[in-house]
Amino acid sequence: MRKSLSILANRLKAAAKRLKRDVVVLWLAARDPETPMAARLVAFLTAAYALSPVDLIPDFIPVLGLLDDLVLVPAGIWLALRLIPKAQISRLRRQAEAIGRRPKSRLGLVLVVAIWMSGIALVLYATRSRLFTAM
Repeated sequence: MRKSLSILANRLKAAAKRLKRDVVVLWLAARDPETPMAARLVAFLTAAYALSPVDLIPDFIPVLGLLDDLVLVPAGIWLALRLIPKAQISRLRRQAEAIGRRPKSRLGLVLVVAIWMSGIALVLYATRSRLFTAM
């Protein structure tokens, strides 16, 4: 039992390491002129969100807070990697490993904050119009 848990833990660590590397690959792909436009857009959005210091759904919200990290980011990585030619992915993976660090995305922060602000504004607008029309 202990051995199988150790094997599972090692597999999860390896998968997490691959995901981190692939986020950097997408960050590089979004800036690479050889990347097809659709792949560039998906890579940009996925990398901006994954590298943003703020989550769209905060982690303290039970289940949903972790669901975005467990579903949205891997799904975006999967889709972007399917849209990028394999030779280019190999080259970008070598570059990502050479970089060795995880970049930060200020634009991702701005996008997430803008989404939150838009949602709050929409709720306030809907609440205000209902409150004042009922009087």
